[in-house]
Amino acid sequence: MPDLDRTRDVRPEATLILAATQGDPVAFEVLVRPHLGMLFRVIDRILGNEAESQDALQDALLTIHRELPGFQGASKFSTWAYRICVNQALMARRKRVRRREDAIEDLMPRFGDEGHHMSVDTVLDWSEEAEALMKVEREELKARVRAGLDRLSDDQRAVFVLRDLEGWNTNEIAQHLGITRELVRQRVHRARLALRTLLPEFAPNQEGR
Repeated sequence: MPDLDRTRDVRPEATLILAATQGDPVAFEVLVRPHLGMLFRVIDRILGNEAESQDALQDALLTIHRELPGFQGASKFSTWAYRICVNQALMARRKRVRRREDAIEDLMPRFGDEGHHMSVDTVLDWSEEAEALMKVEREELKARVRAGLDRLSDDQRAVFVLRDLEGWNTNEIAQHLGITRELVRQRVHRARLALRTLLPEFAPNQEGR
């Protein structure tokens, strides 16, 4: 059975890449399948719309397939594919006609005391006390997080996702987006202000400081 054969395909990555560039569709499927969750995640975090994210993932996979012969192996395949997906998501977001007019200056998610980024999963990391919340309340909060991210401008959302959700550093973001490090920091700062009104429970407690 083909599906069973694919699950048992243990060819080295370099062999799969070579076979895929030579037109082997099974090799390409085996190559990308383990990374689909990660690739979709970063696209969906940037776009914030499941249908658009699915379309962008398909476009990204076509790009990966088309550009695979030029992959030099300077990085892991997953890293190379991941960056293609980031680019595809950013392009898809730029193509949107609508632009948000709201100036979002007064919002703030929770960040660590030492300034380290916290992922969405961490923002929604339910402590023992929070575990008592009912499932419906957790789902409502997740929806509010997504709504808050969707209120960001395209530029702010892009740097926020890359910095605070995906863990890129300032230099990586600046180089990848073609902007200055200072502009990255500015956009990250503005983006970090983006959830305080929507999610006041995650804003730092200023009392006693």
